Amino acid sequence: MHAWQVQDAKARFSELLRSAAVEGPQAITVRGRTTAVVMSQDEYERLKGKKASLVEFLRASPLAGTELDVERDRSGLRDVDL
Repeated sequence: MHAWQVQDAKARFSELLRSAAVEGPQAITVRGRTTAVVMSQDEYERLKGKKASLVEFLRASPLAGTELDVERDRSGLRDVDL
């Protein structure tokens, strides 16, 4: 990943964008520390991925279709000291 000092990134922004599209993510540094990364939209979408809903997640579980014996505890209330 190529690193750009913030002043160079501002001065050569178009080049920074082209580099991100062609070469991959570009780091922007402030005082020698990476503070931001510029990447192409395609790379961003790949990293972001599609998030499944809770229902889709549970249906994809290896335990999908397994019968669960769920029974409520019908015992009385417990005493709590406050």
